[in-house]
Amino acid sequence: MTGKLYLCATPIGNLDDITLRVLETLRSVDLIAAEDTRHSIKLLNHFDIKTPMTSYHEYNRVEKARQLVEKLREGKQIALITDAGTPGISDPGEELVRQCCDAGIEVTSLPGPAACITALTISGLPTRRFCFEAFLPPDRKERQWILEELKTETRTIIIYEAPHHLLRTLKELYEALGERKAVVCRELTKKHETALRRNLSEITAYYEENEPRGECVIVIQGRSIGEMKREENAQWQQMSVQEHMDYYLSRGIEKKEAMKLVARDRGIGKREVYQALLD
Repeated sequence: MTGKLYLCATPIGNLDDITLRVLETLRSVDLIAAEDTRHSIKLLNHFDIKTPMTSYHEYNRVEKARQLVEKLREGKQIALITDAGTPGISDPGEELVRQCCDAGIEVTSLPGPAACITALTISGLPTRRFCFEAFLPPDRKERQWILEELKTETRTIIIYEAPHHLLRTLKELYEALGERKAVVCRELTKKHETALRRNLSEITAYYEENEPRGECVIVIQGRSIGEMKREENAQWQQMSVQEHMDYYLSRGIEKKEAMKLVARDRGIGKREVYQALLD
């Protein structure tokens, strides 16, 4: 029989946040794959867990995942942990999970801490719909492309950032998105946890005067749907009905359907569109 991969969420700060189920699993599996064994040994020692560990990180994620899959094929039970939080969320765990799924190996996730959800729930911003961007890409062009996409994002936005890059990222976000309500959460679940709730420009100004410390989560209000609709309506009103029709026809949409779309965009009836085209 093949083994099973257990994705074990570990504390993002406060060690008391670990679950009883995770502790039991870490003690009972044959092997623990850890992002940084030097970091994780402190956690294991704290809870007196003696299970062997092996390193699994960004730089060996593909080849090491193959080796771990082979161990699972042999019947070994393996737990995967990250430095903090839930494996697979903004870390190399997703590659191991993918390879296990492709190999038909069972994967289960033991729920627990996740910095993105912790920050979202204390932000005071809408939680029903949100998008998680993790760390913005370091590549300049790719980063710009993501920021351009976020301009029209109506969901609450969650971004991770290291303290030494926080100010630069806040400036880029303000330049791209304009003034928005935002929250910067630091040291989540730890003694000095803070949540700075202000507008983006005010948060940027604050960190120009105060050096950030600790890993940060930035939560930003999404764009108002009403505002987007008003801008879109203004754009349509600048066109003639014929230009509006041509816009859709040039995209391969049939005339009848294009007339429906024009009527919807302009808030008028199809008969009025038809009459305007005749005129």
